Amino acid sequence: MSLALIQARAAVGIDAPRVNVEVHLGGGLPSLSIVGLPNTAVREARDRVRGALTTSGFEFPRRRITVNLAPADLPKDGARFDLAIALGILVASRQLPARGLEDIVFCAELALSGDLRPVSGTLPIALRCADAGESLIVAHENEAEAALASRAVHGAGHLLEVCRHLTGRQRLDTASPRQSPSPAPMPDLGDVIGQRRARRALEIAAAGGHSLLLCGPPGSGKSLLAARLPGLLPAMNSAEAMESAAIHSVAAGEFDPTNWGRRPFRHPHHSASARALTGGGARPRPGEISLAHHGVLFLDELPEFPREALEALREPLETAAISVSRASRKIRFPARFQLVAAMNPCPCGHLGDSDNDCRCTPSQIQQYCNRISGPLLDRIDLQIDVPPLAADELDNGSVPETTATVRERVRAARDRQMNRDGMPAAALSAAVTRQRCRLDQKSRGLMKSATRKLGLSARGWHRCLRIARTIADLEGHDRVTSTHVGEALAYRERLRPSDNAARANRPARP
Repeated sequence: MSLALIQARAAVGIDAPRVNVEVHLGGGLPSLSIVGLPNTAVREARDRVRGALTTSGFEFPRRRITVNLAPADLPKDGARFDLAIALGILVASRQLPARGLEDIVFCAELALSGDLRPVSGTLPIALRCADAGESLIVAHENEAEAALASRAVHGAGHLLEVCRHLTGRQRLDTASPRQSPSPAPMPDLGDVIGQRRARRALEIAAAGGHSLLLCGPPGSGKSLLAARLPGLLPAMNSAEAMESAAIHSVAAGEFDPTNWGRRPFRHPHHSASARALTGGGARPRPGEISLAHHGVLFLDELPEFPREALEALREPLETAAISVSRASRKIRFPARFQLVAAMNPCPCGHLGDSDNDCRCTPSQIQQYCNRISGPLLDRIDLQIDVPPLAADELDNGSVPETTATVRERVRAARDRQMNRDGMPAAALSAAVTRQRCRLDQKSRGLMKSATRKLGLSARGWHRCLRIARTIADLEGHDRVTSTHVGEALAYRERLRPSDNAARANRPARP
C-alpha cells in the first residue's frame, strides 16, 4: 500500500491531543514534504528520518513522500513525531506490515544513527493514552516517567527494536515505574528559634492553604520560615501528584522522579520577569507559578521584583490558573499555589531594629513599599512582622516544636476542612465562607470595627473570615468565635507605606 496511518500525540500545555500521521507515497520527483502546521523542528524531521532509515538498513523510497499531521489546524512542534513519521514511511513502502498499529502511539526523537532520544511532555501523553486504552512506545529515558501514568508503556533504544517489536520477532519489555531513591529530608521547623507569632502564622497558612507575607530586617528568619512550609503541608494525593508531575514533564528538564508526590517549593530570583513567573514563549511553557502548583511559591525580597511580574500574580491568586494567549492558540496552565513572600521594612532593612539605626528617609520608605500595589497586598491573607531576635531569645535553652509535631495539627485541621467542604479554607467561595463562618454579635462588632479602622475591602473581609475558619479548625471547633476572629484580624493589619514611613521617626526600642 502507498498510504499509511500512524498514531502520535501533540503537546498543548499539559494536554496531549491525538495526531494522525498520514504518509503517502506518490509519483513525481523524489521529495519529502510535511504539512499540517509543523514548526521548524518538525520540518527538520525530513533529514533526521532519512538518516535514521538508511543507517538502520532500510531503503528510503525514491518517490514523492507527503506526510500530513492531522488535524491540520493544530500547531505541531518538537521532534516527538520523528518515530511515527519513520514508521509511516516503512509501512507505506511495504517494508513493515501495517497490522497491529491501530492502538499504538509512538513518541520519540530519532538520531541519524536510528537511536531513540527522549522528548519532553511524555507524562501527559501517557495519561491520555491510558484514558484511551492505547499502548505507548517511547525512548528508554522516558519509559519510567510514562509508566507512572500507564501500564502499557514500552521503552526502546533504537528504531530496529521498535520494528522487531511490531513484527513480533522480539517484543519490547513493558515498562514499570522505577523505585526512586528517597528524597532529601525537608527542612525542620525545629531549626527556627523564637518567632512564636511567625511560627503560628506559618501553621495557620499550612492548615488553610493561605498566602503569607513576612516583613522584617535581614537575618530575622524570614527565609528560614518560608523553607519550612512545604514540610508542614499534608501529603499530596495521587491526582495532585500526577497533575504536578505532568506540569514538570512539560517544562523541559524540570521532571525529577525522585520528587514524585513531594510538594514543589519554587524560589525564583527577584530578577525574574513576568514571563518567567507566568509562563509563555513561542512554544508556551509553564512558568514558576504553574511549577509551584499544589506547592509553595516563595518570593524573597518582594519589592525588588519587577512591578509587571508582581501584578501578573493577581489573577492566578484568585483563579488558581493562568492563561497564555498567542495569535494561534490560548493555553491554560493550572496554578493553585501558596504564595509566601518576604520583604524588608525599608530599603536598608533596619527599620524598627533596636540594634541598628535605619538610614532611610520617610520618602524612601514610602517609595520602597509602594512597589507592592494595594490590590496585590489585599490578596495576601496573612501579613506579619518578623522582628529581630534578642540575645536572650537566641540562647534561652528552649527546644522549639519540630515539623512532625506541627504537621499533625495541620493534618487534623486540613482533614476537617476536606471532609466538610472538599477543599482548604483559603479556596472557599464567598457564599460558602459566609455559611461556614456564621458570626455572633461580638464577632460582628469586631469585624465592623476592623473594617473602619483597617479599611478592609470586601475581599479582605472574606479572607479574614477564612483565616478565622482555619484557626477554629486547628482548635477543633465547629463554630467561629470572637477569639478566632480577633486573632485573624491581627494577621490582616496592612503594611501600609504611610505606617512604615511614620515608624521611621519613632525612637528605637530600648
